[in-house]
Amino acid sequence: MTSSIDAVTRDWDGLTIPTAGTYALDVAHKRVGFVARHMMVSKVRGEFNEATATITVAEDPLQSSVVATIQAASIDTTQADRDAHLRSPEFLDSDKFPTLEFRSTGVKSRNGNEFVLAGELTIKDVTRPVELEVEFEGVGRSPFGQDIFGFSASTEIDREEFGLTWNVALETGGVLVSRKIKIEIEGEAVRQA
Repeated sequence: MTSSIDAVTRDWDGLTIPTAGTYALDVAHKRVGFVARHMMVSKVRGEFNEATATITVAEDPLQSSVVATIQAASIDTTQADRDAHLRSPEFLDSDKFPTLEFRSTGVKSRNGNEFVLAGELTIKDVTRPVELEVEFEGVGRSPFGQDIFGFSASTEIDREEFGLTWNVALETGGVLVSRKIKIEIEGEAVRQA
């Protein structure tokens, strides 16, 4: 006898993955975070509280695609003054450029549940290619009857390549804010169709 979860999953390359369909990022179960070095000696973590994504799982999983939108003004590092500075024209200029956008261009299988998601990231008016290291975390059904899958992803970008060049030189050498920013994403996606 086939269970109802079997009807929406399939085996692929040793993994149990979702059948083809459209999924949306579950806003209650996501984190779109980042890490920057501060004064060359410590790390500051933050996140964007408002983000949406549509994930299209294809019949051939390596033809799947992702489109994501992040609200720039939703940046949150738990420090109001710093967040206001990050929203300002010296950084994200969220009044003029209200969203950050990501659109995938390809998927490659790496090893087991690990994949590389290539795409284009747009911050302000600059679009650059990026590659996200993705881990497929599993597939299941929620107690509310929703078909879901989990994932995590990370990459590192050079913020200056996106026009985010504000900085302060330190007397001891180095700069106040690192050029390299690590992006960390955790999420669940819920079947839409």
